[in-house]
Amino acid sequence: MRRFLRGFRYAWAGIVAAVRTERNFRFHLCAAAYVLWFSQYYTFTSVEYALLALCIGGVMALELVNSAVERAVDKPDVAHWRAAGSAKDMAAGAVLVFSAAAVVVGLCLLGDWEVLCRIMKLYTSNLPAAAALLLSAVLAVLFIRGRKPKDI
Repeated sequence: MRRFLRGFRYAWAGIVAAVRTERNFRFHLCAAAYVLWFSQYYTFTSVEYALLALCIGGVMALELVNSAVERAVDKPDVAHWRAAGSAKDMAAGAVLVFSAAAVVVGLCLLGDWEVLCRIMKLYTSNLPAAAALLLSAVLAVLFIRGRKPKDI
């Protein structure tokens, strides 16, 4: 049982490392937060929320895999340089493909013009709500930019 629980600790350490060092992972975290924030204005069913969760989780998981592949093949020897580059490109491509599919799902679920207009009206007519949204956007940009990661 101890070994089983230790695996969760290692997994959490990997997620924390990605948050600290991977700008794209931080971007996807912020995008997920905004999707969830704005989803409160919709009357989604549990299945629609499950679909959002699968898309968010899939993008985040693939971003972690992409980061792992990049680290694993970061400094190959001369004989493996081309294969390492292809592996990194394919992992990045996997993130791109799943992210594009998640965007399509997001547009299908969040693209209701009436709800979007209602959200815009809320934030343009309510100064505290607009200030909170603006502040969150500034904090998100600062979080995404982050510090320069140290070599790991």
